[in-house]
Amino acid sequence: MKAMILAAGLGTRLLPHTRQRPKPLFPVLNRPLLHLTVNRLREAGFAEIVVNAHHLRQQIKRSLAGDAAIIVQEEEEILGTGGGLQKALSNFNRDPVLVVNGDIYHSIDYREVCRFHRQAGADVTLVLHDWTRFNSVTVDEAMHITGFRGNSAGSQPGERTLAFTGIHVINPAVLATIPPGVNSSIISCYEKLLRESGTVQAFLATGHYWTDMGTPADYLGLHEGLLTGSVPVYDELAIPDAERFAGLDHAVVAEDVTLLDWVCLGREARIGAGATLQRTVVWDGVRVPAGAVIRDAIVSS
Repeated sequence: MKAMILAAGLGTRLLPHTRQRPKPLFPVLNRPLLHLTVNRLREAGFAEIVVNAHHLRQQIKRSLAGDAAIIVQEEEEILGTGGGLQKALSNFNRDPVLVVNGDIYHSIDYREVCRFHRQAGADVTLVLHDWTRFNSVTVDEAMHITGFRGNSAGSQPGERTLAFTGIHVINPAVLATIPPGVNSSIISCYEKLLRESGTVQAFLATGHYWTDMGTPADYLGLHEGLLTGSVPVYDELAIPDAERFAGLDHAVVAEDVTLLDWVCLGREARIGAGATLQRTVVWDGVRVPAGAVIRDAIVSS
């Protein structure tokens, strides 16, 4: 099987920081999230990966340069989740494709999801979970998806709504039904598939961690969890037990700097004398002025 990472979004909820980097390249404990996602796919056995890119796409292209098994699909005009997948169709064979949003950090097992899809024999499998903030996908008692707006939930016995994690497995024949070269949503494609009696199955994820890093609060919350031990840490991030302040070995920290609760400092970040940082992520190379007091913030420039 092949995999695709959707990384072309504009990240408007994370402005002004997405003027500096596209959201998939936001650092998580000083490692780009996109690289962490690629590593997890490789560990699950996906050697060939397509990554689509639009906003600040040259940064994504440079960050993946030299990896011959990754195809960066550049999109001059943003094509959306449906149009981006349709454009990538020529890179796939007849096997199902695992698709992952480029802005999620999670502990869901890709291998288990793909095994489930093959056994279910569905056209599409969406990984869902119960996440009240985002619940809008309607499923029946057999975990068949019946709608995506949440409007019909409860109209039939046993129906309920769940949230889409941004992880799905798609048979390529479904993508061939999407009009080429136009902006479209993959969810609209799935709604059409349901109207035409296609099968969209739900894989229910439980006992896992997940966040979509969609807002500054989500991004900071992920770092808080990683540095306080409430979020599972990927092996390559290698945080020592009870380590609440990351990056001290490669940042330049002046005298009398106060670090409170948890802090992540980027490579070659420079923290001026007498500054106070609390629940804050400072990106690579950023200078924090002497005496600055920064709390609950992303310092990206």
